[in-house]
Amino acid sequence: MPRETKENSPSSRLALRGDLLDFVGAPGWGELDSPTVRFQPDSWLLIEDGRLAGSQAQEPDDSWRKADHSGRLILPGFIDTHVHCPQLDVIASYGAELLDWLHRYTFPAECRYADPAVAQQGAARFLDALLAHGTTAAVVFPTVHKVSTEALFAAAEERGMRLITGKVLMDRHAPPALLDDVAGAERDCIDLIQHWHGRARLAYAVTPRFAPTSSPEQLAMAGALCRADASLYMQTHVAESRDEMRWVAQLFPSARSYLDVYAAVGLLHPKAVLAHGIWLDAADRRVLADSGAHLAFCPSSNLFLGSGLLDWPATAEAGVKVSVASDVGGGTSLSLQRNLLDGYKVQALAGHRLSAWTALHAATRGAAEALGLASEIGHFGVGTLADVCVWDWAMGPVAQARDALVESLHERVFAWMSLSDERNLACSYVAGRQAFTRDISRNLARGS
Repeated sequence: MPRETKENSPSSRLALRGDLLDFVGAPGWGELDSPTVRFQPDSWLLIEDGRLAGSQAQEPDDSWRKADHSGRLILPGFIDTHVHCPQLDVIASYGAELLDWLHRYTFPAECRYADPAVAQQGAARFLDALLAHGTTAAVVFPTVHKVSTEALFAAAEERGMRLITGKVLMDRHAPPALLDDVAGAERDCIDLIQHWHGRARLAYAVTPRFAPTSSPEQLAMAGALCRADASLYMQTHVAESRDEMRWVAQLFPSARSYLDVYAAVGLLHPKAVLAHGIWLDAADRRVLADSGAHLAFCPSSNLFLGSGLLDWPATAEAGVKVSVASDVGGGTSLSLQRNLLDGYKVQALAGHRLSAWTALHAATRGAAEALGLASEIGHFGVGTLADVCVWDWAMGPVAQARDALVESLHERVFAWMSLSDERNLACSYVAGRQAFTRDISRNLARGS
């Protein structure tokens, strides 16, 4: 347990002691010794009024409340750029590829979120689980039901979290209980935007699930919303599986590609987040890069559903920004370390070696930059909000023995990334307020 002074002090100044690690830029692919890595061993991270006020080697004076996490790793909170709140209910479901997965597991789970009580309980459980896994900001799919979006926004506001979400749009090829219509969906979106977008740390994302479940008219409506307000985000899926690719080609025969369906209606822009992108071709990557939109790489989900393997270097070389996401429940863990390790394995299969620096950057500063939020989160720059997580370098005799034998910083961080998960998390802070702590085994998001 950390040694903390002035625990009951009303002071808004908090100093965290530990090994500070963040990024000042984007590391090059494969770099093991990168100038973009900022490592400050045994230093103090200073937080004042919920924002980062700097860092220093010497102990601050007694005007600061201090939490001594000596020997622990302190990172910016992770940013999960693609995850489904209602799919916690079906995580680790057996034996389905993408399209079968939707009909056997996802859609029945999402039907339950029409009930406000289910939506509220699900949102609270989901966000508390994120915080307990070291994720302090996220881009989230709710369901088609307006109430599920409202529940997520309200729960995130209560916890002070950065959250991007929006009502799912589906007007075809789904169970009747999950279908909306163009006019009704537009009214719901406008109402949600007016009530929640830009409030606290919340932002609205126009959210067509994927091209097959929205009619051309609904996709056009979604594009019109984006054009009307450039501050809105957009989230969807693209080119996840080969069966999905064939289906989209049948439904949109005039489109050059799956991505072209979105481009044609104005859904590709700098605030667009597209999950997967495994089966995009070179022309698609150029379009994506030119639009400023970015891809959320979901390696655990891609492996679990057998969807395919993203070529990250080719995507990056085309100028497309790449973040990393859990995609739970297709993914099998909210732990971004587990997803980063799966990302390493995916790249290794293609003959690429994903460094710990490229991986961690994509889950912190890189994700923040891709979302246009680098002035707020993702690194330890002065003035950013103090979304911070404290981790044990090693848990258990195997990891501890490995940690004792490392010979370089990259080797140590890569071993941590490979062997750690949520059990290594000591505590999470959201805007400088403790949101989760393992030491007393309870979530403090609403009371500390």
